[in-house]
Amino acid sequence: MATTERKPLLLDFEKPLAELTARIEQIRQLADENNVDVSGQIRQLEARAMQLREEIFSSLTPSQRLQVARHPRRPSTLDYIQSISDEWFELHGDRGGHDDPAMVAGVGRVGGQPVVMLGQQKGRDTKDNIARNFGMAYPSGYRKALRLMEHANRFGMPILTFIDTPAAWAGVEAEHQGQGEAIAYNLREMFSFDVPIICTVIGEGGSGGALGIGVGDRLLMFEHSVYSVAPPEACAAILWKDASKAPQAAIALKMVSHDLKKLGIIDQILPEPIGGAHSDPLKSAATLKQALLENIEELQQLTPQERRNLRYEKFRKIGAFTEISA
Repeated sequence: MATTERKPLLLDFEKPLAELTARIEQIRQLADENNVDVSGQIRQLEARAMQLREEIFSSLTPSQRLQVARHPRRPSTLDYIQSISDEWFELHGDRGGHDDPAMVAGVGRVGGQPVVMLGQQKGRDTKDNIARNFGMAYPSGYRKALRLMEHANRFGMPILTFIDTPAAWAGVEAEHQGQGEAIAYNLREMFSFDVPIICTVIGEGGSGGALGIGVGDRLLMFEHSVYSVAPPEACAAILWKDASKAPQAAIALKMVSHDLKKLGIIDQILPEPIGGAHSDPLKSAATLKQALLENIEELQQLTPQERRNLRYEKFRKIGAFTEISA
């Protein structure tokens, strides 16, 4: 995982923090040039900057969390895989003549445990995003994922999936290739697997594109990730015929981690460093690795039948409610 120093990409709500940081650097530079000791003032300003960062990231709105989840430097599936695995070998192809770069998959070891790991992969820049189709997989991507999951089930290896996509690709070509069937087939098969399945929303989890690799015994989610039935822009366009109402849709969708935990949709929230996962990717990866190993250990204590039953009951409970008559 890259850790080289680069100029930060600021989100709109981070501008006050950036201005304070620039002021600190300016004071430090002037002090050095004039040989003046202002260490006390700098310490006070740095403490204020840390406090401001905590205040900003502890009170993000759903639309702001979406910006964090979409941050171009947020750790991707391959970033996490390369950081948490002892060894990793990527496999390609759906055995039907296609290899979708928007879905990566392979075998590896995490903490000495053989596993199959797979997930959507976004690009780092425009060229890479076009090559990866912005993390929106074609049917071949979901068929490649299923091929690897079947391999894991055959050889008794836990399955780790990493969700990071606005949606499955909805182009005409994808529909011709059977997008709906590919996702539906994955859903059915994932319910039948004997091995532990742990799914983690690492960025943006949207629509059937997320569900296609999202049926598991445990669903983990990073603190500033989002998970919803549709991207807010699409939801706003459908409900109000106005994509500019996306912030309003983001609130209505209940797409942030603490709302989804209350609703019983996700099982565990993974804390992020102050400033988001991209501010300290290695710390985020360490948090993810620890959570995955703990959940694998717990799930391996159960029999295959117990895991399948719990997996089924988990998803049957989603959306259940009690009607109270007036």
